[in-house]
Amino acid sequence: MRGFFCSKLKYDTIAGLSIFAAVRIREVKNKKDKRDFLELPLHIYKNDPNWIRPLDKDIEKVFDPNENKLFRNGDATRFLAEQDGRIVGRAAVFFDKKTSQKEKQPTGGMGFFESINDKEVAFALFDSCVEWLKEQGMEAMDGPINFGERNNWWGLLVDGFTPANYCCNYNPKYYKKFFEDYGFKLYFNQYTYYREVEDELSDKIKAKTQRIFANPDYSFDHFRKSRLEKYAEDFLEIYNKAWVKHGVGKLKKAQAMAVFKQMKPVIDERIVLFAYYKGEPAAFFIMLPELNQLFKYVNGKLDLIGKIKFLYHKWRGACTKMFGVVFGVVPEHQGKGLEGAIVGYSSQIVQGGKTNYFDFEMNWIGDFNPKMMKLCENVGGRIWKTHITFRYLFDREKAFERHPIID
Repeated sequence: MRGFFCSKLKYDTIAGLSIFAAVRIREVKNKKDKRDFLELPLHIYKNDPNWIRPLDKDIEKVFDPNENKLFRNGDATRFLAEQDGRIVGRAAVFFDKKTSQKEKQPTGGMGFFESINDKEVAFALFDSCVEWLKEQGMEAMDGPINFGERNNWWGLLVDGFTPANYCCNYNPKYYKKFFEDYGFKLYFNQYTYYREVEDELSDKIKAKTQRIFANPDYSFDHFRKSRLEKYAEDFLEIYNKAWVKHGVGKLKKAQAMAVFKQMKPVIDERIVLFAYYKGEPAAFFIMLPELNQLFKYVNGKLDLIGKIKFLYHKWRGACTKMFGVVFGVVPEHQGKGLEGAIVGYSSQIVQGGKTNYFDFEMNWIGDFNPKMMKLCENVGGRIWKTHITFRYLFDREKAFERHPIID
């Protein structure tokens, strides 16, 4: 699958004459192709005030083997759809041998999908992704997802069409029908929960907070940039105990350090929280300022001018939303009230006008994780946005199974 090939043909009618209009698919190969891939959304969303252009560098690093470690055990390519000399669609397709083999059938992924409102264009892109994955030995395709961790670029937005959070998918409403008509099935729902910062915590959470606070074995702290390595190590210990059992890859110290160094320029020390039991790391609750409230002013470019704009809008207080990135409690302290207590600790820091944050959104929770959904509801969260991760089985006779529920 190299260069141009004719994937689909459709009839257009002009002045009563029927003519062929080919939808041609080609792989991204050069600088112009990369620019076309990045700039197509400018046309798709030109009349949508809720769309915020992602940073070009954030998308490009996904497809850079020097930046994305998944290329060590996998591969990716990108497609452009062209019709009548115009770029009318795009998609990326990828697989990682380690994760693909954990499924009942080897499963790859597709993402970064965009298309004009034309099913033929969308289907031509889907066909190209399926054929590419078949060549790699895959038997199914998830989408739209990321060639990377689940916290970024994951799922199709189907409800809650408000401005996207940083590195989160936003798309037109008509995409859902494309996926369903092609034959994708709902693999799991992803729920983004919302609450106002000043909303009062429930009596149940207050009681748990007071009980944990009264136990001298528990203590709480917030991040300090001057001790970055210490908190990165605490994060690593909690993360590997709390999340690996859910099929998430184990982190190494170098990776944890890299995560915190990357976040350091934008971290608000007050909202990166840790809990300890007898001095040992027991839980974390990591929130960040919602960066898209600042990045919306830079038009995808974090060059010198973009950085100046970013710093100016940060200085003037344009960021009024917190975004919950990740939450973790080590297994031996789960179900003991620590989850609620660390939320209670956060309320002491941010409520009462102590910060300029008014809104709080939490990184998506899959419907396969009912315990975490319940926690979000207990702290006053309500479903604000819904994304869907779809799955497409290449063997159309094979029985479809949804994502299993986790304990």
